[in-house]
Amino acid sequence: NEEKNMTNKNNGKGLVLSSLFAALICAGCFIQIPLPGGIPIVIQDMMAFLSGLLLGPLLGGLSVALFIIIGCLGLPVFTGKAGINVILQGPTGGFIIGYLLAAILGGLVLKFALPHGTKHGKVKQYIWISLAAFVATLAAFAFGLVGFSLVTHKTLLQSIPLVVLPFIPGNIIKLVACVFLTKKFRPVIYSYIG
Repeated sequence: NEEKNMTNKNNGKGLVLSSLFAALICAGCFIQIPLPGGIPIVIQDMMAFLSGLLLGPLLGGLSVALFIIIGCLGLPVFTGKAGINVILQGPTGGFIIGYLLAAILGGLVLKFALPHGTKHGKVKQYIWISLAAFVATLAAFAFGLVGFSLVTHKTLLQSIPLVVLPFIPGNIIKLVACVFLTKKFRPVIYSYIG
C-alpha cells in the first residue's frame, strides 16, 4: 500500500513537471526572430527537446502533446498563431509535429543508453546526451522540411535553403545548451520523480 502511494505521488509529480514543460514550450513562442522563408528562429524547439531529454520519452512526449493541444484549442502558442490549421496548412506545421517525435526519440535514447540507478562516466554521459539531442534535432528538422515542402509545393531540395541552412548556427548553440542543461538537471529531476 505504501508502494502504491509512492507511485501515485511520483505520477503526480511527473504530471506537474509535464505541465510545467508544456508551459515553457508555450512561453518559447514569445522569443522569435522572423526570417524571409516564413519560419522564424525560436527557442520552442529547444524547450521541446529538453522536455524529452530531461523527463524521458513518456512525460516529455506528454509535455509536447499538451503544448500542441493548447495551440489547437486557440491559444496563440505556435509562434504567435493558433489553431489546427497552423499545423495542417502553415509552413511551420511539420516542425510542431516534429517536436513531439523529437521529445520521444531524445528521451528514448537516454532511457536506454543512460538508465537511472546506474553509474555512468562523465564522458559517456556527454556522448549519449549529445547523440540524443542530435537525434531530437534531426527528427524535428526532418518533419519540418517535409511539412514545409508539402505546404509550399517546393521540392525537398528547394526547401533546404529555407528550412535547414539558416538554422544550423543557432541550432548548434541550442544543441550545446541542451547537452549542458540535460547533464546538470536530469539527475535532479529524477531524484524528484524517482
